[in-house]
Amino acid sequence: MLRTVRERDVRWIELQFTDLEGRLRSVILPAKRLSTESFSRGFGKLDGSSVKGFKSIEESDLVLVPIPETFAILPWSYDGGTTARFISKIYDTYGGGRFIKDPRYIAERALSLAKNEGYIPYFGPEVEFFIFDHVSVDMSRPYFSSSYKIISCEAPWNGKAPVLRFKEGYYPASPHDRVLKIRQEAARILEDYFNIPIDSHHHEVATAGQSEINIMFNDIVRAADAVMTLKYVVKSVAAKYGMIATFMPKPLYGDNGSGLHTNISLFSTSKGENLFYDPNDEYAELSQLGRYFIGGLLDHARALAAIVAPTVNSYKRLVPGYEAPVYIVWSRANRSACVRVPVYHRGDKNKRVEFRSPDPSSNPYLAFSAILAAGLDGIRRRIDPGDPIDEDVYKMSPERRTALGIKELPGSLKEAIEELESDNEFLRPIFPKELIETYIDMKRKEWMELNMYVTPAEIYKYIDI
Repeated sequence: MLRTVRERDVRWIELQFTDLEGRLRSVILPAKRLSTESFSRGFGKLDGSSVKGFKSIEESDLVLVPIPETFAILPWSYDGGTTARFISKIYDTYGGGRFIKDPRYIAERALSLAKNEGYIPYFGPEVEFFIFDHVSVDMSRPYFSSSYKIISCEAPWNGKAPVLRFKEGYYPASPHDRVLKIRQEAARILEDYFNIPIDSHHHEVATAGQSEINIMFNDIVRAADAVMTLKYVVKSVAAKYGMIATFMPKPLYGDNGSGLHTNISLFSTSKGENLFYDPNDEYAELSQLGRYFIGGLLDHARALAAIVAPTVNSYKRLVPGYEAPVYIVWSRANRSACVRVPVYHRGDKNKRVEFRSPDPSSNPYLAFSAILAAGLDGIRRRIDPGDPIDEDVYKMSPERRTALGIKELPGSLKEAIEELESDNEFLRPIFPKELIETYIDMKRKEWMELNMYVTPAEIYKYIDI
């Protein structure tokens, strides 16, 4: 690696890490500072008190240690010089060990726990996002005025035909797919420069540049690394074209929001076989172990929401009628279900469970770890998920849903936080108690802050009351 840095004349190294909210952060150092010792000693370049939820000011020093397997030479340059990036582990200088609030450390703990129980967890993320031409926001005078404006060359309000109508954006071919070049370039860069295999990419259902890039299965840690790298690359490529990519769950009124549908399989550490696959199961070729895993997801779905759908905006996506899950049920091939078991071909040994609640505003290290913790709890406790629901749950009468015992996901971040407060023991084998408490406190403050703002829609609705 050091030889490559010299031969490619790398001028800078960018050390990246993810904060608790799921935002990517970085510091850039001269490449000449990189040595073999760097991968054990690291760089004392992080003020933990300046990162929300990390450290208090009196004990703020943290160390960034580059992870060799995340090394990538960037295809773009900020100043004409070549830059290489590393994702970093965070170490606590006071205790000397790993910093317990490092989100990647949580995913590493999750992987270690699963392996100790005989499983290798594989995750295949489906990342949805929007690519807009321009977004303007005015919050300079929130006491009496606030506004935003979204400009998109595809959108019906753009006024330039042809447009993609609301809910009609699924799989349009070029030239109607006007963000194809950004998606294609991002996918190529992910494969060629970051060694992240892409399963597919396409335009999604919503208008205004909604897109999806699917990442091939990998272990839980590398899958989360891949999601953070994908966000970084997509935003960078969009910016190159003077556009903005956003992973906000619900930026548009009246059209679909963006999800982070998460496909999970457990493989045996001893035999290397998919433990979710059972060819003798007539319904979905799903094993009993897979059913228990689903049982854990459904049992903890309301608490999981605070981690996998972690923003106030997330709950504007989780409403009926927009292909986002609202009801806590499972099924095969039913996209109104919270948990789906895809059945495209019988005899497919790559059996997986798709959890549809997460959205791309979530921190993938925390979200994937929490999903795994819930599923493993279901296996340990042999939680029966009940009968699958193969009807469109959105069209059921309230009386029928009640008769079937169908519960709903939380309707707000506040409700989700309260669920996580009362149901977090299943996380404890992976998540330190201090991290859970910090996360709940951060999210409660976030909800309280945003709940106080008056929106234009409220003025429109209530000004004449």
